[in-house]
Amino acid sequence: MSPIRSICCLGAGYVGGPTCCIMAQQCPDITVTVVDKSVERIAAWNSSNLPIYEPGLQEVVEECRGKNLHFSTDIEQAIKQADLVFICVNTPTKTFGLGKGKAADLKYVELAARMIADTVEEGQGRKIVVEKSTVPVKAAESISNILRHNIKPGVTFQVLSNPEFLAEGTAIEDLLKPDRVLIGGEETEEGKEAISALGEVYRHWVPQERIITMNTWSSELSKLAANAFLAQRISSINSMSAVCEATGADVSEVAEAIGRDTRIGPKFLQASVGFGGSCFQKDILNLVYISECLNLPEVAEYWSQVVSFNNFQRFRFSQRIVECLFNTITDKKICLFGFAFKKNTGDTRESAAIYIAKHLLDEGARLSIYDPKVTQQQMMMELTQPNISPESPDRIHNLVTCHSDPYSAAEGAHAVVVCTEWDEFVALDYARIYNTMTKPAFLFDGRKILDHENLIKIGFHVETIGKRLHRKNIERSWN
Repeated sequence: MSPIRSICCLGAGYVGGPTCCIMAQQCPDITVTVVDKSVERIAAWNSSNLPIYEPGLQEVVEECRGKNLHFSTDIEQAIKQADLVFICVNTPTKTFGLGKGKAADLKYVELAARMIADTVEEGQGRKIVVEKSTVPVKAAESISNILRHNIKPGVTFQVLSNPEFLAEGTAIEDLLKPDRVLIGGEETEEGKEAISALGEVYRHWVPQERIITMNTWSSELSKLAANAFLAQRISSINSMSAVCEATGADVSEVAEAIGRDTRIGPKFLQASVGFGGSCFQKDILNLVYISECLNLPEVAEYWSQVVSFNNFQRFRFSQRIVECLFNTITDKKICLFGFAFKKNTGDTRESAAIYIAKHLLDEGARLSIYDPKVTQQQMMMELTQPNISPESPDRIHNLVTCHSDPYSAAEGAHAVVVCTEWDEFVALDYARIYNTMTKPAFLFDGRKILDHENLIKIGFHVETIGKRLHRKNIERSWN
């Protein structure tokens, strides 16, 4: 079987863009073309202002773009020239119809499969199609059915599953040094050859022992399971944070103690306002829907509780803000530090900051927001979504202001709320911030990143997750 010499990626988003940039950098003998229908997105990839922010991504793009890395809107041409086609399109949660609110909407995956079938010309030989988008189990089977029923003479298709395991903010490092690369395919000779061909691409920089091959369905389920387990750990430690606040324990000390157990380990035990991002909630809800369809209601209920507790953690934190500010925040200015769902990314999808902002706005607060990487346009887009502002999205523009520096955002505020763990928030001059705020000045550290004792010395009333900083005498009833 001839080696892969040309790769096409359908979708220039958070998965397809960085993945193919690293692939081009590590495989100079392979031509990599990333295509998308969005003219604006492709223009951004071809500029110095990339459409997504990831540490190290800009340097990789500048090194390879115009050599063996190309960004284009000519989708048909890229498909025709490619030996291998990655499908990296969006798979959002369905908002209507069967499975609403849980099932993955695969319309873009289906459209991609049909475009590949329609575009490939007679006599082009073998084409390997790789699903990289997060999809339900047996999605590869659906893609195979579409391709098989629209096949042309002299063309063969092999469909593989190659899920991504990127963490936003560390995507480049994750791609360069992956814990594992999963490749799932058919257990036929042709399937094994296709798996080997994709594996050979990764072997340019990934050690052989980290490339794991399996059947397609195992590969698809492994992605959902990995995200579900990670989210479960976050909700587990957050549940302990509520107990810690009620008893006077410190959740960081509890996390340290249980993380020393080698069977558990220390990762993903940082209590916070909850998880966000495009994957965790979406993938768990997808797993819940699959379980329901397989008549496994107990499994579905188990995993749905992970999402339910995440929502509770956000609401609990928001309620604490209201209670500390004398049970009313009507017309009070509250400053949010951070709007991205985590540091080192401009991604706001399912960010805890969105839901905290919603709760505070519902209570009549005025918000000032600062985030070093999220634009005002993006913030307003998120806050005017129907599920966030169902009655009057216009009022958001009257109640929310976005700032280009943290000091102006905090000026005159009754409280500062840390929603994202940006490193720069640790180094701010909080004495300066305190002097410009309305007194008493409150600081709510939703990410447990600040020096709380120093903030108290400055004069702040400080509240954080999983730790009571102002100890109260309580009566414990253990019976």
